[in-house]
Amino acid sequence: MSRDLILVAISLFTWGTGEGMFYFFQPLYLQEFGADPVKIGGILGAVGLAMTLSFLPAGYLSDRFGRLPLIRIAWIIGMAATGLMALANSLPIFVAGMIIYGATSFVTVPLNSYTTAARGRMSVGRTITLVSSSFNLGFIIGPLLGGWLSARSGLQVNFQIAFFIFFFSSIFVFLIRPQPVEKISTDEKSGGIRSLITPRYVQFLILAFFITLGLYLPQPLTQNYMQNERGLNLVQIGQLISVRSTGVVALNLVLGQINARWGSLLAQGCVALFTLFILKGSSYPVYLVGYFLMGGYMTARLLIIAQARTLMQSSQMGRAYGLLETVTATALVLGAPLAGYIYKIDPEFIYSTSIILILFGVGANLVFSPIRRKDLKRFEEKERATWKTS
Repeated sequence: MSRDLILVAISLFTWGTGEGMFYFFQPLYLQEFGADPVKIGGILGAVGLAMTLSFLPAGYLSDRFGRLPLIRIAWIIGMAATGLMALANSLPIFVAGMIIYGATSFVTVPLNSYTTAARGRMSVGRTITLVSSSFNLGFIIGPLLGGWLSARSGLQVNFQIAFFIFFFSSIFVFLIRPQPVEKISTDEKSGGIRSLITPRYVQFLILAFFITLGLYLPQPLTQNYMQNERGLNLVQIGQLISVRSTGVVALNLVLGQINARWGSLLAQGCVALFTLFILKGSSYPVYLVGYFLMGGYMTARLLIIAQARTLMQSSQMGRAYGLLETVTATALVLGAPLAGYIYKIDPEFIYSTSIILILFGVGANLVFSPIRRKDLKRFEEKERATWKTS
């Protein structure tokens, strides 16, 4: 792994530690501000909308001006938004901080482009899952610390400490070296975003949307479900979130080594099992296993990105990744309010609905995916041939 990828990994590890202290506790903090499940779902949907609107501009700007400037901007804005949430004394101010923080998710576009370009001889799937694992290693520590602190001092202190952790993470980001901006051909310039929208890519985007919706639906209010319906305390919820991140790391390291298509299918199966364990489980050890399998959500999304790389030119990675992130984030925009409404009707109905949607996504992936194992193999062989001649 190159020097720059190591610095990226360190930056993500420290950021993951800070974000892990508060991210999955946010629905519980919104509940303390007086928000009901429907309002919480609506707020999370608004955060998802901010994410959705940020991806395409980030993709265009990273292709046009370089990936690293966008990464650094996201780090600074994320730190400022966390400071706003830490100081918030009312629901509107806190939600404003959440939305600004959510908008910095655009960093995934230049970050995925940067790590893909810097991967050397590793496959795209292996590189993205390894780098993501560094973030989730931090996310193992963060929830444990956040659960312990919030049980003693309240949830607000989590945001305050995360702000200072983000400051140190930003130092490492500014040590990363920029990459050259790849030239865009005249045809690509004239075609703009339309040059990306091939029939195969559109088919893949539709499939990615439905897969993401099914995988995400059981997640937004599960912490509330654990507290309100299962009687767990903040320390236990922090432990569950930490185990979830352990699952992300483990599944990334295992499934990231195999073909991205089959790895994503197995990861979807893990999330289906998580949903089943939460629905049918009646003891804390069962919930621990369920949250470990919940890590398959992130692994599935990363391996979807790895598959999409076979359908794009390197000079268009920013825009192509941005389009993919926009589509999958739209599933989050719709999924969060939907989860809120279903939760208000019957909390357990979220999980039975999710199992059906996940199984539908697996079946659709098997039948309709335009990317097959041979396509991924051919792409990697082409990349290796390019390295040998360069």
